[in-house]
Amino acid sequence: LSKELSIHLKQNLENLYKPAFIYDTTRENIDDYYEQDRLFTRNEFISKTIDPQIKIMISTSGTTGSPKFVKLSEENIYNNALSILDYLPVIDTDVTPLNLPIYYSYGLSVLITNAIRGGQIICGVKNIFNKLFWVDFQKYGFTSLAGVPYVYEVLNNIGFTKIKYPTLRYLTQAGGKLNDQLIKIFQQYSICNHIDFFMMYGQTEATARISYLNITRHINKIGSVGKAVLNGKLMIDKTTNELIYHGPNVYGGYAESISDLMSYQKDCSLYTGDIAKFDNEGFLYIIGRINRFVKILGSRISLDEIENILKDNFSGGNFVCIGKEDTYLQLYSTDADLEQQNVIKFMEEFFKIDPYFIKYKYINNLPLTMNGKINYKKLD
Repeated sequence: LSKELSIHLKQNLENLYKPAFIYDTTRENIDDYYEQDRLFTRNEFISKTIDPQIKIMISTSGTTGSPKFVKLSEENIYNNALSILDYLPVIDTDVTPLNLPIYYSYGLSVLITNAIRGGQIICGVKNIFNKLFWVDFQKYGFTSLAGVPYVYEVLNNIGFTKIKYPTLRYLTQAGGKLNDQLIKIFQQYSICNHIDFFMMYGQTEATARISYLNITRHINKIGSVGKAVLNGKLMIDKTTNELIYHGPNVYGGYAESISDLMSYQKDCSLYTGDIAKFDNEGFLYIIGRINRFVKILGSRISLDEIENILKDNFSGGNFVCIGKEDTYLQLYSTDADLEQQNVIKFMEEFFKIDPYFIKYKYINNLPLTMNGKINYKKLD
């Protein structure tokens, strides 16, 4: 769990799951536990049956302290790691910064894949916004860098692509769609510096990875998330256009309380909740989330599509769109120089949405989850 969770949220989870041990460097004491070197052991052991297949649980929400967790087995974790190692050029001489948290499936996959290959993993690094991260980059000679879309937006803003990093071998990006303009920037940077840039798609329910694309080799596939990982299969529901994934890395159900740990329901099919399509060469494109659609005057509108098109048409600026069903669209932008009327006019001409149903607001900083994704709930 994130150590940034409030004590109240931690206590709620502890009451629900009654763990025998808690390691927490942020607290001096925990009721019903005794402490030694920040390892808290429960005073009275509570007997419970846990399905032996369950090896780890990852929260579906890193920010709210939701009791809902994804149940993962050793088979899930190992097969996911092997599928990633099938395409990522991880070698035993790599030096990898663990700059993503391991309570996030993306960060966990970085840790495990590099551990299997036997390279160096540098723990405790600062995030990329901190100057000390770049001091460590030079000191240790990082060979790869992983990031969600917001990380790449920041990297572009701080001039990352203007500098050559001799030790850097490859970049990876997952955790949401990167706008096409930024993909082109980092694609060109990667090609010029002879490194690989992997666009990846996945979900925690698939132990992280579902598909991948080396955009430095498939230069005409910008916007695609590639093809299925090793031993994985992709299908699209003909009625809803929802993407369905099949593979050995698909989870064993959710847990919301201690009683849910008694079983692990293996199901190799994962309904992703994403709307998707294939091109004529079998490359996958994610169009949006099923629950990221609203209706305005009876017209069904994809909020993800609006965000992506705005980003591509306004110099890669950061946009967030939320919808009030049958009422209006709320747009947020972090670009202080952007003229409101220009955005609304574009929306009217491109999407044929009456300006009456569009609200626009400049926001200095977008709220993020602890995994670096846009926190839509705080904007709603």
